[in-house]
Amino acid sequence: MRILVVEDERKVAQLIQKGLAEEQYGVDIALDGERGMSMSESQHYDLYIVDVMLPKMNGMELVKVLRHRQEKAPILMLTAKATIEDKVAGLDSGADDYLTKPFAFEELLARVRSLLRRGAQQKSTILTIADLELDTVTHKARRGGKMIDLTAKEYALLDYFLQNKDRVLTRSAISEHIWDYNFDTGTNIIDVYINHLRNKVDNLFEKKLIHTVRGVGYVMREE
Repeated sequence: MRILVVEDERKVAQLIQKGLAEEQYGVDIALDGERGMSMSESQHYDLYIVDVMLPKMNGMELVKVLRHRQEKAPILMLTAKATIEDKVAGLDSGADDYLTKPFAFEELLARVRSLLRRGAQQKSTILTIADLELDTVTHKARRGGKMIDLTAKEYALLDYFLQNKDRVLTRSAISEHIWDYNFDTGTNIIDVYINHLRNKVDNLFEKKLIHTVRGVGYVMREE
């Protein structure tokens, strides 16, 4: 699961990122509303955590734009404002839940789990291409009916490919999504993991699904 945290207090954003990462969620951070909007347009997210008071575009404006764009992922709004009127305004803007600062991380985590379950009920949990399928709830993968044993990173990589099938993914985007750090051109870790994944989902089958786009990155598609 991939989560976007839009929070202008860097320390708060990093604490949320660290805590969620320890629970095996992939987490990106945007420090202002415009950056959050830009990231939402270039990445798939399963959940948004959005602060109300943001520079450049406030949280309620951001949520309204996301919903106008038909974004279906659940949204948890954070704010220091605790009045009923503020909560109603946040929910009316399109948020699914509202959490007042300061909050205990355990409560944030419980709400994240609840919203992700709700979101999963609204969409299929099975991602497919050709005869390959991935269950995002059980984390089980099959191709041609045969079970594929995946490590945690291989699962995350396959999920990312399937969420973005037919779209070319740069090495930088893969690095930031799977490993949460900027791409180091001196390492071949991405190519190593791509090869590991290919050995499991492609090499035993006639039709190849993971393709190299020379000089750019990789794409999962039927050819």
